[in-house]
Amino acid sequence: MRFESGNDALMSEINVTPFVDVMLVLLIIFMVTAPMMVQGVDVDLPTATAGPLPSDEDHLMISVDKDRTVYLNNQEVSVAFLAEKLGAILENMDSDAVYLKADKQVPYGVVVHVMSQIKKAGVKSLGMITLPDDADAS
Repeated sequence: MRFESGNDALMSEINVTPFVDVMLVLLIIFMVTAPMMVQGVDVDLPTATAGPLPSDEDHLMISVDKDRTVYLNNQEVSVAFLAEKLGAILENMDSDAVYLKADKQVPYGVVVHVMSQIKKAGVKSLGMITLPDDADAS
C-alpha cells in the first residue's frame, strides 16, 4: 500500500507563465518594428468625377515630360532644387495643394523621386492628374 502526501502527487496543470512571458516579448518586438516596415510616399489622390472640379484659387502644377525635365507651373526647375523652390513658394500661399502630372513614358522611379522632393518641401496634399479612361466613357 502506498500513501501519497500532498507534495508527492503529480501536477497535471500547464504552467502558462513562460508562455505569457514569450508572448509579451513578441508583442513588444512587433510593436517596435511595425512602424519601421511602412515605406512609401503618401499620396492624396482625388476621386474620379465626370467633369473638372471647380476652383477659385490657382494651384501649383508640377510636370515631368518624357525627357524627364521637371517644370514648376511653366518654368523649368532642377529636381535637386525643387523642394527648396517649392517650399519658398508655399510660404506665401494660403493653400499647400500641389498637382503632379507626368508623361506615361517616364519611369516610375523618376516620378517617385519627384514626389519625394515635393513631400520634402512640406506639401500635405498632392494630387495626380490623369486623363479619363476612354473605355469608361462608352
